[in-house]
Amino acid sequence: MRQGLTVEEAQDVILEATPILGAETLSASDSAGRVLAEPVVSARRHPPADCSAMDGYAVRRGDLIGASAAAPRTLPVVFEVPAGGQAERPLSQGEAARIFTGAPLPPGADAVVMQEDTDSGAARVEVRIEPAARAHVRDAGEDFDVGDRLIEPGVVLGAAHLGVLASIGRTVVAVHQRPRVAILSGGDELVEPDRPADGGRIVSSNSYTLAAQCREVGAEPIYLGIAEDTPEAIEARMRAGLGADVLVSSAGVSVGDHDHVRDVLEKVGCRLRFWGVRMKPGYPLAFGLIEPTGQLVFGLPGNPVSTAVTFEQFVRPALRRMLGHRAVHRPVVQATLTEDYRKKPGRLHFVRVALESTSEGLRARPAGSQSSGVLTSLIRGQGLAVVPLEAERVDAGTRVDVQILDPGFFDADERGF
Repeated sequence: MRQGLTVEEAQDVILEATPILGAETLSASDSAGRVLAEPVVSARRHPPADCSAMDGYAVRRGDLIGASAAAPRTLPVVFEVPAGGQAERPLSQGEAARIFTGAPLPPGADAVVMQEDTDSGAARVEVRIEPAARAHVRDAGEDFDVGDRLIEPGVVLGAAHLGVLASIGRTVVAVHQRPRVAILSGGDELVEPDRPADGGRIVSSNSYTLAAQCREVGAEPIYLGIAEDTPEAIEARMRAGLGADVLVSSAGVSVGDHDHVRDVLEKVGCRLRFWGVRMKPGYPLAFGLIEPTGQLVFGLPGNPVSTAVTFEQFVRPALRRMLGHRAVHRPVVQATLTEDYRKKPGRLHFVRVALESTSEGLRARPAGSQSSGVLTSLIRGQGLAVVPLEAERVDAGTRVDVQILDPGFFDADERGF
């Protein structure tokens, strides 16, 4: 087992061991946000025929050469084509047909004149322009044709994709399965939120944070409860989660006398790949695989911020890989640090920061105490400033990388254009 990996090394080990889950069939209307597991090929043409893009009159362009407001042309209106209807017959020379948006173009017609460029006549229409070739005509197959590959595997399905699926008549679609994540907390000091937190007891917030992080990424959390600080209790809870795709424990993987998780993991068949990542918060991190099933196992540190930050750096990318996402990491932007930051070399620091957008770019201000027990600092900021492994200080005014945790930061109060 390797020890003391860098963040990059640990992420590489985890992602190399992480499979992409297989496909499941889902109603297309329920597939928003899921990752497509098959190519979508059209069995239809859209539009199915040349059609009008406007309410107006279908015409033969040759009949209107030279027409203008000063020299209009008058044509008989011989029939009407409603949306969803069909032309009664081909349009002959010197004729016009009333037509509406989406209606098929009559054979013989090669342009549509908007009704705003006419007198809107019923039996006869006065046309005041010379239309351009194919004016206001949507060609058959303009959007897509039979056999066109419209959506590729690996695409995250959004509103427009669902509209395209509906257009080609697809009511079901194959998407990658959602990983099931078993979540275990442990410690004699922990209680559920509805129990008294006195006599040295504290609420088990980690399980709620982790479950929410799983749901946010699209995974399905399974709560295993709080295990007492005994190997037997931890093993019993852990075995209950062996049917999931991923097992995440915040029950302690440090080196204290009561941190039994590492021993129990080995007992239930987990081959640990590494322990310890050179980062702060979150050094005591373990990762392994249950043999022979290949279930991913993460032993996260127990402090609330350490739990949340290590999930973001290691568990979240693995879950996104399992879900079929091509991009598995959070976005990173550059911002100017507003305060000096000092640290000991040897660990990569993730500093909770509040972001501010200014005319000179983004500014990053440390979001209060950086103690790994101060969970509220994560709700006072929008991201994590990344301070390099060997750095000893970063001066105010320095540009730093910031990993964005809150994509809502980019939403705007004003239109911006």
